[in-house]
Amino acid sequence: MGKIVFFEDVNFQGRSYECSGDCLDLRSYFSRCNSLKVDSGSWVLYEHPNYTGYQYVLSPGEYSDHHKWMGFNDSIKSCRFIKNVYGKSWKIRFYDKQDFGGQAAEYGEDCPSVYEALKFREFYSCQVMDGAWVLYAQPNYRGYQYFLERGEYHKYTDWGAASPAVGSFRMIKNF
Repeated sequence: MGKIVFFEDVNFQGRSYECSGDCLDLRSYFSRCNSLKVDSGSWVLYEHPNYTGYQYVLSPGEYSDHHKWMGFNDSIKSCRFIKNVYGKSWKIRFYDKQDFGGQAAEYGEDCPSVYEALKFREFYSCQVMDGAWVLYAQPNYRGYQYFLERGEYHKYTDWGAASPAVGSFRMIKNF
């Protein structure tokens, strides 16, 4: 398992909570999260309990304030340790229609600009064949983040998005 430490205040100050696995509801451990340290593994943090709301995908490192992990606010209420991303193979296939219809594009590497690489601006469904991925709403790994693990996503709401816009994406590798 991994290890992550949450701090209520910036610069690793205030009340803290150390976590080593999935947690549906962090509210009893801290009221806000303004800094954190990811000691091992990759994690998905969620704005609300039960793995809902904004998502933030983090790899090992120190994040002295919530802006360092592209946080929209100081609310972290649930988290998941990303499992089974070890390996040497990553493959994702996107479709321009729901339920795997229309034109498809397959990728196996990071993509900083979906439009430049694939000439798509929107994906309505996708299949993750290998590895785990994070999609970003904007190019250059910015904006809303969406964690995708191996499986089928029949429509963009299946990965938690409010719109089909995808600006960039990258592989998740545990360290």
